[in-house]
Amino acid sequence: MTDAIPHLRAFGRSLAGDPDVADDLVQDTLLKAWSARDRFVAGTSMKAWTFTILRNTYFSNLRRKKFTADYDEIVAERVLSIAAPQQDPLHLADLQRALMEISDDQREAVILVGAGGYSYEEAADIAGCAVGTMKSRVSRARQTLEGILADGRFSKLSSDQDKSVATALDNILDSVTELSS
Repeated sequence: MTDAIPHLRAFGRSLAGDPDVADDLVQDTLLKAWSARDRFVAGTSMKAWTFTILRNTYFSNLRRKKFTADYDEIVAERVLSIAAPQQDPLHLADLQRALMEISDDQREAVILVGAGGYSYEEAADIAGCAVGTMKSRVSRARQTLEGILADGRFSKLSSDQDKSVATALDNILDSVTELSS
């Protein structure tokens, strides 16, 4: 059996592609062969018998391994963590303030398409403009909002203007509801 070890290592490396995995595979193969030595038929090839054990062990490990995954603590931490929900109202308030900083046409367009869920064609009919104009307004509004929110630069809003943000959004959505009914 010891004469087959170098050949088993070479075969294990060709299957696994990793020298460490191949050495573990050869070790498992030798343990299994030793445990089953009474089943070896004298006069047959020991090398072929151990190669068969190594091959079967390799494929058994592959089948078993497909139900497990490598654990990477850093990746798991990123995937398993979520943003704290107490931040959501702050983000919504920032979005409302940013909406008041863009033009009325762009605000209407992005609310109709983004928040209202209307298609560009439906939003263009509601706003009384061409579809291309609606697409352009939505695109520009999104770019402007992204810039405002990324930079965090809002113009100074008084408390009356803060209240008018919610009122303006409500008015736009109310008029959309009336028009679509």
